[in-house]
Parts: sequence; structure tokens; C-alpha cells
Amino acid sequence: MLRDASVLIIDDEEIMRDILQTLLKREGSTVSLAASGEAGLELARSRSFEVAVVDVMMPGIDGIETLDELNKLDPDLPVILITAYASVENAIAAMKRGAFDYITKPFKNDKFLVVVRNAVERRRLVAENRTLRETLRAQSNQFSEIIGRSGTMRKVFDLIAQAAPSRTTILIEGESGTGKELVARALHANSSRSDQPCITVNSGSLPPDLLESNLFGHVKGAFTGAVAPKKGLFELADRGTIFFDEIGSVPLETQAKLLRVIQEREFMRLGGVDTIKVDVRIIAATNIDLKSMVEDGRFREDLYYRLHVIKVELPPLRDRPEDVRLLVHHFMDKYGPENNKEDLELTPDALDLMEEYDWPGNVRELENVIERAVVLATGTRIGPELIPDAVRTSRPFQIPEFVMPAEGISLKEVVAAFETQLIERTLVAAGGVQKRAAEMLNIKPTTLNEMIKRHDIRPRRRRGAARRGADDGVSLSTDPSVPVVDDAGGSLD
Repeated sequence: MLRDASVLIIDDEEIMRDILQTLLKREGSTVSLAASGEAGLELARSRSFEVAVVDVMMPGIDGIETLDELNKLDPDLPVILITAYASVENAIAAMKRGAFDYITKPFKNDKFLVVVRNAVERRRLVAENRTLRETLRAQSNQFSEIIGRSGTMRKVFDLIAQAAPSRTTILIEGESGTGKELVARALHANSSRSDQPCITVNSGSLPPDLLESNLFGHVKGAFTGAVAPKKGLFELADRGTIFFDEIGSVPLETQAKLLRVIQEREFMRLGGVDTIKVDVRIIAATNIDLKSMVEDGRFREDLYYRLHVIKVELPPLRDRPEDVRLLVHHFMDKYGPENNKEDLELTPDALDLMEEYDWPGNVRELENVIERAVVLATGTRIGPELIPDAVRTSRPFQIPEFVMPAEGISLKEVVAAFETQLIERTLVAAGGVQKRAAEMLNIKPTTLNEMIKRHDIRPRRRRGAARRGADDGVSLSTDPSVPVVDDAGGSLD
């Protein structure tokens, strides 16, 4: 997280600047130094930073004044204050003035790095949220709530833009929850019929007689209970659009009458003899293979080809994982205000779970997960604990494919080598902090420590560091690869 992070350090003590710079550079950060508040503000005016570390007690402009000015220059810049004179009152005052966090001297290296890492994570989340919201606003102007920036979704957007102005019948194919009705609405909204009705027909929810009565209407006395004439949905949608959701569930006898409306643009009410002319555009959707239904005799072939003039294929969410992040932010923006919870953020760990899950229920399932998390959130951040178990445990670890050597392998040696590599890489990802590495591996710190000893895992360190620490009578950090801050705030490494 700290690799390539841009950090501004403002401190009048040269030794402290050197210590913090060494710590951060070993993490891969780019560090800029300033010996005063004035010099730090000049740097902040000339370029942007992801986090600023500011000493409170400085001559000239002190740390609190510097914090105020940095907030004016960049309200999103997280500022960490460092001081040797700590009190609860000072900490509360600093946080009220907009500080991200407050660290007192002397401090441990790992604690400092964790705070900076959290600040950088926050900064990047804010920047990403802004970019995603700009993308969402650009899309919402044209395609309502259809969200995506993947290549497959861009093709869908292009097809909608091309097909919408025409009168052509359109078939939308896709699994349940992929947003077929949203596409139908977008096609209608971007057509010349946008000021006319767009009526949705839930084809599979009605028995055949009632479905036909709803579609075509009926005359008085057409059947028992028809005490008055009634207009059907086709009449109500005249000059507009009718969207048939799950067209495959329409009975065969009704399919024949639907075909006539498409071909002749006319129909008769149930029990009537008069022909009624209409100008209605038909958009149909299905989550099953209509072609196979034609082959099985369950769907009329002529109706299939009438519907299949232009086909819009909606990909399942598992085939466009790059859209998950955008959808997450869209639904957080949607349900946050509804629940009086503004500026919610999803932690990187929770977002990783979202992007790794297959989403069998597609966008609808993702929306439900985010709505649940927003409702249950007690703070401004949504972490893995608010993600349902089905999402958290969906993907077991997969062993990489390999070629078994002819002479075979030693299972014990392979497992030991894998454990060693896994622990070493996790320690690197955790910045050398064993407690953080244990959390990432979902094991106890004591268990990780025992495994480190068992596999003789020793982080590399500069020669002589242990000797100096022993000579000074100071216990070293659990991470020997970074300098250790002593009680006076200096470095022993």
C-alpha cells in the first residue's frame, strides 16, 4: 500500500526527518522533506501528496496552523500530526481541526507505518470514489442505471445508442439479474418515443386467458365477469413501447396473436370483431435459449425470427469483474442517502471479496449485498464483517497447476516450502509487522511466530544492527528490517 505513495514530511528536527524518510523509503514511498511549516506549504502548493506528516511544535508556523493551511489547499489530504507533548485534549482538538490521526513520541515504527498506510489507503479510496462517481454521472445521463466500463458493456452501450432511434423489434438475452429491464428502459428513453408510455408485461405471471385480456383488452360479455369493455396494454402503449419480460413463458396460442401485432400492427379485443391499429415498438427479454425452445416445439419459429432482428446480449457479472467496483460505488451512492449514511466507503479487503466472488445472482445479488451492508453499517467504512458468508467463503484456495516429475515428490517438503514462501510474502505485504501478517493469514500471532521459528524465517537486515541494539541495551522491533525508534525519538539503526 505504501509503494509509490507520495509523502510530505514537515519537521524542524533533522534527525526525525531522516528517520521517517528511511522508514518510508524502505516501503517504496516517495518522500519530500520540509524543515518548517512555511517550506512544507510551498511544497504542497507546487505538487500533490497522498499524505502529510507534520510535527506540532515548530518555530514560525506550528503544526496546527500548518494543518489548517494544508486543509485549505487540499481538503482530501490526510494529515498526521506528531508531537512529544500529548494529551487527550490536544488529540481531540487536532482531530476536530481535520487531522487524520495523532502520534506521540516516542513511537514504534510499525505503528507509524500502519497509520501512514491507513492514511494513504483513505486518500486513494477518496480519489477512486471521485473518479468512479464522475464515470457514473456520465453514464447516467444516457443509460439510466446501466453501469459498466468493461469492453463487453461498452459494446452494449454502443448497440443501444445505434438501435434506440429505430422502430426495430429487439431481443435482450441474459441471465436473471443482469439488468435486462434497464436495457429496455434505456432503449425507450433514447428513442423518439421517450415521451410516450413504456409498459412492462410480466409474461410468466399470468394464465393465458388473463394474459390475452391484459394485452388486447376485451369487449363487454367476452367472458364471465367482463361487465364492461376494457382497453389492453397494446392500446395503452400506442406510439410507445411494450417490454415483454421473459418472452419464453408466453403460451403458444398467445404467441400467434403476438406475431400478428408485430407483422400487421393490428389486433382484435377478446370477443370483439373490430380491428384496432396500433404503433407499438416491441422489446422482448429472455434468460433461456429461445432457439432450443423452437427446436423443442415450445416457441414459434416465425415469432422467434421476428423478435430476433437485433439481439442485445448482456454478459453475466462474473464475465466482467472490472465492473464490480463501479457497481459497488453506484449502489452505495444509491442506498447511502436513503439510509441517512453519506460518504460511505468500502475497505480494500471487502472490495477484494466482491471482486473475487462469482455473483451467480449477477447485478441484482450485488445490489442486495450492498444494500444490506449499508443498512448494517455503524460507521463510515464497510468492512468484510458486513459481507455475507456466501461471498466471503465462496472461493477456496486453488492449487496452481504443475507437472508431476517422474520420480515423484515429497509431500512434506513441498508443504514446508509452500508455507515458508507464503509466510515470507505475507510478511513483505504486511510491512514486516507480524501481527498484521497473522491477521492477513487468519491465524493467531503466536501461531505465526511458531511457524516462523519452525521454518527458520529470518528477515534480512543490515550487518551490525543487532550488535548495536544489544550494546545499547534496547530491545529491537519484531521487524528487524526497519529502524527502531528509541525513547527519545531517534533511530537505533
